[in-house]
Amino acid sequence: MHSSVTPSTATSSTSAAPPPPGGQHADVLVIGGGIIGLVTAWRAAGRGLRTAVVDPAPGGGAAHIAAGMLAAVTELHYGEQTLLGLNLASARRYPDFTAELEEASGRRIGYRRCGTLAVALDADDRALLRELHALQLRSGLDSEWLTGRECRRLEPMLAPGVRGGLRVDGDHQVDPRRLAGALLIACERAGVVFHRASAERLTVARGRASGAELADGTRLSAGQVVLAAGSRSGQLAGVPDAVLPPVRPVKGQVLRLRMPAPPAGGAAFLSRTVRAVVRGGPLYLVPRENGELVLGATSEELGWDTTVTAGGVYELLRDAHELLPGITELPLAETCAGLRPTSPDNAPLLGPTALPGLQLATGHFRNGVLLTPVTGDVMAEALTTGELPAAARPFSPTRFSAVPAPVPQRARVLEESV
Repeated sequence: MHSSVTPSTATSSTSAAPPPPGGQHADVLVIGGGIIGLVTAWRAAGRGLRTAVVDPAPGGGAAHIAAGMLAAVTELHYGEQTLLGLNLASARRYPDFTAELEEASGRRIGYRRCGTLAVALDADDRALLRELHALQLRSGLDSEWLTGRECRRLEPMLAPGVRGGLRVDGDHQVDPRRLAGALLIACERAGVVFHRASAERLTVARGRASGAELADGTRLSAGQVVLAAGSRSGQLAGVPDAVLPPVRPVKGQVLRLRMPAPPAGGAAFLSRTVRAVVRGGPLYLVPRENGELVLGATSEELGWDTTVTAGGVYELLRDAHELLPGITELPLAETCAGLRPTSPDNAPLLGPTALPGLQLATGHFRNGVLLTPVTGDVMAEALTTGELPAAARPFSPTRFSAVPAPVPQRARVLEESV
């Protein structure tokens, strides 16, 4: 769970791997330029570390498809109470994180404190929602049960058959595409160097991760390497089998529609995020301030396939129509599909691995956008001190490995937890 890098050796550790002839050197090399890689790079650069990112198209990845729900409460699942703590910690960070990032980048990221309404369409769904409500209350979360009539009073476009719902004012949203764009600018302004090529192989020298070889032939060396390549994190050549992250892709298809402008003095088509389970499958509708309505998402174990299918589009619109009948009158602006990076326990892998010099920031599954602020803070701490903050230790990559991470030469007691 610990790294051999201590506060006094965080940058000097690069001496273990001298730069190759003609190569380029960094204190931290982040492989992957999605939102997780970008926030890691931004926070590392903010700690004074010379930081570089390897990605052929930084700012893309799963965040380009994601809906951006900051749903620590309504995303609660049985058996994920430990993850709940990390999700809540990150959700609490979002207002300050938003202000800091918007100032650093000069860009708005679409953070909205609009709240979330989870509704049930039939008796079975209502019973499941009641169970979820009980779990939320046992977990100390703020969630209010509403009748169907009360749900429709909040959102008049809901179907008359809605049987009840949960109002969670603390579950907000952000626009992931704007978030990624702002992080990219903030990284550039912080001096992060971008190598717009694919990483082909992790390089290892004297038993330590030492950099990467790129598809264009460039060789990069670094004191520490962070593997943050999303669902492809487990495919990088050169990573020893014992520390290769067990991350797989889970496909999600998403639609984007355009809502009509609200009439003068009238209500919006949809004012808050609405979630439901329809025919046993989860469904969400996320209204943006710019009039976009994000509708998703399927969950498909189909490997690396990112095809948008007629069946996927049909199922989303069919289920959404039952929930919100007027939705089929809206213009369809975009169809897309992406891959969620998923670990065996649906929780992220954060921090040092058993290979000195290699850290992970991947496996966030459906919570990547929500966990962006806390991931940046956790990785900055791990990269500068060699240790994870206490609340992040359950998410160490070593939980999937029989080989423990090396213990730092000098122990450090962390007074500040996540």
